Amino acid sequence: MPQLSKCHNAYTIIRHLEPVPVSNRKRFMNVSPETEMLMAKQAYEQVLQQFRHRILPPNHPYSIFVRKVARNLIKVSGLEDLKWEVHVVDDPQKNAFVLPGGKIFVFTGLLPIVEDEAGMAAVLGHEIAHQVARHSAEKLSYMTITTILQLLLAALFDPNMVLTRIFVEFGINMPFSRKMESEADYIGLRLMAQACYDPNAAVRMWQRMKEVVNHSEVMAYLGTHPSPGKRIENIKEWLPEAQLIRENSDCYQVTSS
Repeated sequence: MPQLSKCHNAYTIIRHLEPVPVSNRKRFMNVSPETEMLMAKQAYEQVLQQFRHRILPPNHPYSIFVRKVARNLIKVSGLEDLKWEVHVVDDPQKNAFVLPGGKIFVFTGLLPIVEDEAGMAAVLGHEIAHQVARHSAEKLSYMTITTILQLLLAALFDPNMVLTRIFVEFGINMPFSRKMESEADYIGLRLMAQACYDPNAAVRMWQRMKEVVNHSEVMAYLGTHPSPGKRIENIKEWLPEAQLIRENSDCYQVTSS
């Protein structure tokens, strides 16, 4: 009976293996798009409530600027039918994020660092890439495996789960998050090149980011994201591929700044 249970669990995992779009990395995914959207709707309403007094109006120059770049990238994402929403939040933090369903938030503190459309494309390409890859749903799926692992380790070695939680967080969850962030950098670089933005702008943007972030911000960031230096290194490695994509794209529609 235990042997049959092991076989069933292995079959379940294999049945839910799928390739990530663009990168083709194999991953475990057991969260349906419908479930993802239901959860995303609630998260979106919470974020809107949190920043409701600081979201800039659609006719604000910053909003117009960010939406213009987002539109160019969405056109090449393969997800044009998604109900995209782009919000610019008047806040000094140097950040942007995307919620499932194509809900993008960009903070004004990031705008001096991006400088121009191409720099903005580097940021938004990364965020749209998270949606392309369905990374939020993958994180939820991954929690199924890590929860089982925690229970198993606790039963065998660590009844209080203190060491188990530390091991899972620092040894599994954080490296997994960094892997997805790097994957979003890769997919995002391809998107900005396909949308006819100069992929070299991603290197310049991360160089500026590296110069302005302070030590505490870097330390808080490193747990779940690659360092700016590592991102620059990776992007430089991917540049020849991205430049070829740009050369082969129909670039008369977009002028990169």
